[in-house]
Amino acid sequence: MRRDELKKLIQGAICTLPAPFDDNHRADYGRMYELCKSLVDQGLRTGNSVLKVAAAGGEGSQLADDEWAAMVQCVVSAADGKVPVMAGISHKDTYRTIEDAKKAQDLGAVGLQISPPIFNDPKQDDLLRHYSAISDAIEIGVMVYNTPWFSMRMAKRYGGGGFHSLGDHHPDTIVKMADFEHIVAIKWSVSDDYEYEEMKRFVHIFNVLDNNTDPILCHKLGGRGYINTFNDVYPPHDLEIWSLMESGRYEEAQKLYVHPRTPEMAAFSAKVMAKSGGIARIKKGIAEVMGHPVGAMRPPSLPLTEDEVDELREIVRNWGWPVVESRAQQPAAV
Repeated sequence: MRRDELKKLIQGAICTLPAPFDDNHRADYGRMYELCKSLVDQGLRTGNSVLKVAAAGGEGSQLADDEWAAMVQCVVSAADGKVPVMAGISHKDTYRTIEDAKKAQDLGAVGLQISPPIFNDPKQDDLLRHYSAISDAIEIGVMVYNTPWFSMRMAKRYGGGGFHSLGDHHPDTIVKMADFEHIVAIKWSVSDDYEYEEMKRFVHIFNVLDNNTDPILCHKLGGRGYINTFNDVYPPHDLEIWSLMESGRYEEAQKLYVHPRTPEMAAFSAKVMAKSGGIARIKKGIAEVMGHPVGAMRPPSLPLTEDEVDELREIVRNWGWPVVESRAQQPAAV
């Protein structure tokens, strides 16, 4: 497919799916299928969303190769052609990334979220060679995962030496990807070295998708979506935000976007994440209190305790969202 065709597919409030596990930490494909069918039933469609499976928030790097492929296949089946499917490929070298990209393409995915091979310590020319080779090898679209925050975190931890390029695709580098036909979208966030508005240099080439920085500003600048926080648990919230932005009603969209980002939620997140890491822990907790349990993360990340789930339930209830009252009311795991 050509870039102009793929850009019509990879846009909207991108839905980052969790990886469902049973009580023994085994991949639960039945639960994944049920979750995706529910999301489609609630209005996710081509043009307003993408089902993104096995990405960072979906614990893609923790999945075995056969689990990764089975998750992609499961989501493609559940989507039933009604909403595009994007598969995450995290931090692999160019050869292994291409292998996985071809597998995802064969399984029916129309897009890929690709993180650079950060532990190769890639320089900007390395990144260009990486994405050029991938683009030449496939027919589906790639969303480049720009991760400057990783560079900053590693530089801070290890004294700054040798880590400033990890995952940070400079604006000049992104512009040079214009000739890579299957590079379709940029998952956009910025380091302290350049301004958010630098996206204006390439927004006419690629779909720029905000990564939880400022989706309203991104859309005003010509961006075509954002990586949501809640689309996998309560689609009406993010679908309304997307509709408001598409209608140019930015003040209303901004109010709705910040509505669940309360001081109580920030305090809860800080407390829970100080005890145990894991990018999906709180998202999976929200799914549970909303009546869509997908299990805990795999060790060493800890599951939320009963008290933490109860506290989270009250936070979500105060947003005005429908919650289930207790774990006893949850559907049984498949």
